[in-house]
Amino acid sequence: MTAAVGLSPVDLLTFGESMVSLRSAGPLSSGGALTMHVAGAESNVAVGVARLGHSVSWAGVVGADPHGEFILRQLRAEGVGLQYRQDGIRRTGVMFLEQRTADVTRAFYYRSGSAGSTLSREDVDTAMQQKPRILHLTGITAALGPESRKAVEYAAERAAADGVVVSLDVNYRSKLWSREEAREVLLPLVRHASILIASEDELGLVSSAPADTSDQDALETAMVAELLGRGVGEVVVKRGAAGAGVHTADGRWEAAAVPVTSIDTVGAGDAFTAGYLSALLDGADVSGRLQRGALTGAFAVSTAGDWEGLPHRAELALLATTPGGTTQR
Repeated sequence: MTAAVGLSPVDLLTFGESMVSLRSAGPLSSGGALTMHVAGAESNVAVGVARLGHSVSWAGVVGADPHGEFILRQLRAEGVGLQYRQDGIRRTGVMFLEQRTADVTRAFYYRSGSAGSTLSREDVDTAMQQKPRILHLTGITAALGPESRKAVEYAAERAAADGVVVSLDVNYRSKLWSREEAREVLLPLVRHASILIASEDELGLVSSAPADTSDQDALETAMVAELLGRGVGEVVVKRGAAGAGVHTADGRWEAAAVPVTSIDTVGAGDAFTAGYLSALLDGADVSGRLQRGALTGAFAVSTAGDWEGLPHRAELALLATTPGGTTQR
């Protein structure tokens, strides 16, 4: 694995597959222009945290091809440190993102057997020498194949044993594996997580849903209690346009979404996570972490792209101080 930034300690380390995303403005079947972007939940978070002023490293595997070079160039330009390996045989994964209607976006993956799916324990060992304060993992990497699954399991166990804060975002992708497969893999990982991040419909993948209640709030409370009882310090629940909540042993906090005009929801959850973890690195309390997460999520949904619209630290007050529909002059 090639280290582009040496082995200095970093605030946040994350690893996973980054792909080239080819975006269409309309139905793919009709043809038309495609724009080229970098896509990947982990690299989205890495860019978001780096833009907010923290030292960040991303570890992964790319093909020895132009797509891999594009990804590395883009991440370097965003100030993200790289711990990467280039695979001379396997290719960098590609995703087509179709804006089918104003309200429906569809992803089509061409990533089976990709270079990114070969991430290994050895890659993790090299990257972990940077002694991160936070290790951020997602269920996506665990879904890519047996080798990357073992890498995620090893990284979570090793980081927890070393006292590193382990952030685990469920990030379930139905095109990669079934809910049953995801549950089998993710349940054991939870015991290593300091912070568990999930959408409301993902909580059941990492806990046991009571069968005797139809009350959604009571259902969430029961699943969260189980997770806290298994050693998770914070359970963060992403609610989309309804905001987000956090459960800890000390109580529950809720934050509403920041009102903006939504034009692209892709990457919004990663943006929220980046804001939340950035505030944690800054020493903010739970309420402050939620507020920053809601703010970075608002930047994401009100701009196009997976990460392109994420704010720099100096821009955090922009949405709060600039009236909607105006131009700063």
